[in-house]
Amino acid sequence: MKALVTGGTGFVGPRLLRMLDRPVVLSRNPGKAKASIGSLAGSILPWDPLAGPPPAEAFDGIDTVFHLAGESVAEGRWTTAQKQRIRDSRVLGTRHLVQGMERADSKPSVLVSASAVGYYGSRGDEELTESAHPGDDFLAEVCVAWEREAEAATAAGVRVVTARTGIVLGAGGGALAKMLPPFKLGAGGPLGNGRQWMPWVHVTDLARLYLHAAQTTSIRGAMNAVAPEPVRNSEFTKALGRALHRPAFMPAPYLGLRLLFGEFAKVLFASQRVIPRVALDTGFVFDYPDITTALREILTKAAG
Repeated sequence: MKALVTGGTGFVGPRLLRMLDRPVVLSRNPGKAKASIGSLAGSILPWDPLAGPPPAEAFDGIDTVFHLAGESVAEGRWTTAQKQRIRDSRVLGTRHLVQGMERADSKPSVLVSASAVGYYGSRGDEELTESAHPGDDFLAEVCVAWEREAEAATAAGVRVVTARTGIVLGAGGGALAKMLPPFKLGAGGPLGNGRQWMPWVHVTDLARLYLHAAQTTSIRGAMNAVAPEPVRNSEFTKALGRALHRPAFMPAPYLGLRLLFGEFAKVLFASQRVIPRVALDTGFVFDYPDITTALREILTKAAG
């Protein structure tokens, strides 16, 4: 596999790069990227996702493209400007990437493009497989537009997989890094009543899912990139408290988080019982299928 990767310096990117053979990495700041990922990349080329398509030479000999780049949805309040950055980084960035693929002398055979379980909106206890209809909130609308831009590559003969990712857990960053401080102080607890479903995935399994999607030619379209055992928020907080040997019973009220995070608080309280049906049906075996196993590995690694 000769791969091209965007978003290679993020939380997930380096895990994926370690599984690839000298991939080409696109970055807005190649110097900073080299300092961050070093020898994990075969080469690092400059690309501003909002400015236009990548350089033509980026696709030379490339058969697989992994598109992970996008503005974080969890940084700061969702002002009008921040929401526009979130949308543009995904929609325009993906559009420009696909334009570059279309113009390449030799087209890649597959594009694995990140998406998110935000596609589904908040759906209570409904089991959500890849065939479920989208929601109608801001993130759902962004995901629909984001996936549409990726799917446009099919017109050039490229197989496209959109990986709808849940909460990514791993040592050294991601969602868990923001959760750990209050839990370590004994001040952790569920969000509200804690009954909302949390679709999560271990960062190693997520990188493996991207590879699985690239290598399994029967996978086309949406693939839920989440663990096979979603948990309610209250179950997650109890598991994390047990793993840390700390109490986890102080609930965080919606109104308080709404004041702190603004509209993003709705995402924290969303209920999404997402099932990775496509991955399971195509033979993917999770290394970390349950939250207890995942947290034990993560916290052991973090302590080491």
